[in-house]
Amino acid sequence: MASFTSLGVGSNLPLSTLLTNLETAEKSRLTPITKQQSSFSAKLTAFGTLKSSLEKFQTANTTLNDAALFKSTVATSSSTDLSVTTAAGAAPGIYKVNVTQLAQAQSLRTTATVANTSDAQGDTSAESRTLIIKQDGKEKPLEIKLTKDQTSLASMRDAINNANGGVSASIVKVKDDDYQLVLTSTETGLTNKMSVSVTGDQKLNELLSFNNPDVIGSGMSQIVEAKDAELTVNGINITRSNNTVTDAPEGLTLNLNKVANDITVTVTQSDDKAKAAVKSWVDAYNSLVDTIGTLTKYTSVDAGTDAQDNSNGALLGDGSVRTIQTGIRAQFSASANEGSYQTLSQMGITQDPASGKLKIDNDKLSASLKTNSLDVQALLVGDGKTTGMTSKIGKLVDGYLADDGVIDSAQDSINTTLKKLTKQYLSVSSSIDDTIARYKTQFTQLDTLMSKLNNTSTYLNQQFSSKSSS
Repeated sequence: MASFTSLGVGSNLPLSTLLTNLETAEKSRLTPITKQQSSFSAKLTAFGTLKSSLEKFQTANTTLNDAALFKSTVATSSSTDLSVTTAAGAAPGIYKVNVTQLAQAQSLRTTATVANTSDAQGDTSAESRTLIIKQDGKEKPLEIKLTKDQTSLASMRDAINNANGGVSASIVKVKDDDYQLVLTSTETGLTNKMSVSVTGDQKLNELLSFNNPDVIGSGMSQIVEAKDAELTVNGINITRSNNTVTDAPEGLTLNLNKVANDITVTVTQSDDKAKAAVKSWVDAYNSLVDTIGTLTKYTSVDAGTDAQDNSNGALLGDGSVRTIQTGIRAQFSASANEGSYQTLSQMGITQDPASGKLKIDNDKLSASLKTNSLDVQALLVGDGKTTGMTSKIGKLVDGYLADDGVIDSAQDSINTTLKKLTKQYLSVSSSIDDTIARYKTQFTQLDTLMSKLNNTSTYLNQQFSSKSSS
């Protein structure tokens, strides 16, 4: 059988063009499938965008769902010697503070000096020894086992620091060939006073002992005394082990920087945190409204037009989006509570009936927070669980975002459809390949047959011409 490098050469027919046109026509069967794939892929992406926007709104809603916001205070100090901050529960008022003593950490040094920090200081005949550092406020002492190669000042320093047991060690050079080991408690106060001893090595025990009943005298001396912080607040004597006092009075943190007298600390109510949380909540909701508006956008077309506008949102007409949108909006008008405020507009937040967005009247909101903060709290937070607008919205949105919520269910449905479309695409594509292969075989056979017939015709014409001439 004759073979041809190009279809149609043997028959002089446009078989190659015809096959290309047939292939184009066959592949048009894939167009409806690819359009559906693009549509459902766009929906899947759109639901991801919606979920992200809803999560941001939920974050802002959770922040606002905090009763402590409406009890916020701000504190000022009359002196830089004492800095102050407040937390929930701090009562507005004026406090007179006197700081008579700062807390400090105990520090010890070896009385004897050594010439070389790497020379062994213990009994080399002892196989092992244990360095024990007790601190009054800790149930268990710090116990560090040392080998006979770990009795130099440098080795003991490293072993103590590596233990991270509330004590730090350093080496001080007094002068050439004179070094001392220094131990310092990492925490201040009398409860962190140290007692030092060594078992299993009497020589090292004598070098490091402090407050050790087994050794007469002390091998270490105190260079910084452990002290508690001492102060008075409105005449009340207070003692703490460190210089950060967090509970006197409750909700107020005093950072003691220096010994000082007659410091005035003023605590006043502040609505700044509440206003910031309300603004973030409104902004996040309005952003969600914009996102939904984009995803459900509709552009009208002229009557009789076959196709819709290409700018339409991927989730136009989707029931899941309507469920989310109407569910949240419904909470703005269904938040009855025991306070005097029953609607957002009463406290200074209105909703545009056309766009659905929220708008803050800053003056009205400030006045509401200043004069009726508990009523604002009752409307927005309630008990923080079942009552209050943000509590109800939070529970509702949790359901939307759950693994079996409306968004997750919609995405699962889309993914199932996309898998079916992929399977359908592959099936149709395989059918097209088979059809084109069959056409090509038939056209090749036709080309071969026509070539033979053309050759026969040429031969007969030549014979008839020869006969006629003779």
